[in-house]
Amino acid sequence: MSGLVIVHTGCANISSLKFAVERLGYDVTVSEDIDIIKNADKVFVPGVGAAAAAMAQIADKGLTECLQTLTQPVLGICLGMQLLTKRSEEGNADCLGVIDTQVKRMTSEELRLPHMGWNQISKTKEHPLFDGIENGTYFYFVHGFAVETGDHSLAVCDYTQPFSASICNSNYMGVQFHPERSGSAGSQLLRNFIEKV
Repeated sequence: MSGLVIVHTGCANISSLKFAVERLGYDVTVSEDIDIIKNADKVFVPGVGAAAAAMAQIADKGLTECLQTLTQPVLGICLGMQLLTKRSEEGNADCLGVIDTQVKRMTSEELRLPHMGWNQISKTKEHPLFDGIENGTYFYFVHGFAVETGDHSLAVCDYTQPFSASICNSNYMGVQFHPERSGSAGSQLLRNFIEKV
């Protein structure tokens, strides 16, 4: 096994995620090599930008089937979480389909969009990813599309309407917020994924 791997999706937040993991004392590899990704102990799928463009990049790199068939723990972050779902309204993109839910455009008449800044999460299920993280903890969000709440939700957040702050299906997990930009709580979540999931 080759430890921790961040999938090189071509998105912009890879270096900040890499630094956040390294600050916790872990080595992490950034790769688009299918064999390296398949043999990793844990896999991060980062993402910033639009779903359709990100899925096109994943397809161009030949990574679609690889990411759909991983058996080790996988953590999607921000857009990376949304790519784990079946479909996104952002560009009407078909996504990886490993979590049975969809991404919808956020709407608000009273609050500014995209949803940008600190907001509180509430856990809906006990899961090792959120060990030591209390309900009401603040995380840093930047997004204009969101996953609806449902059986797949590990934690929810509210911005005019409730949405999934974290989702899970088997070994696939995602967080809508940026743990690498969320201070000590974000560091705790990354450590939980590495050590406890």
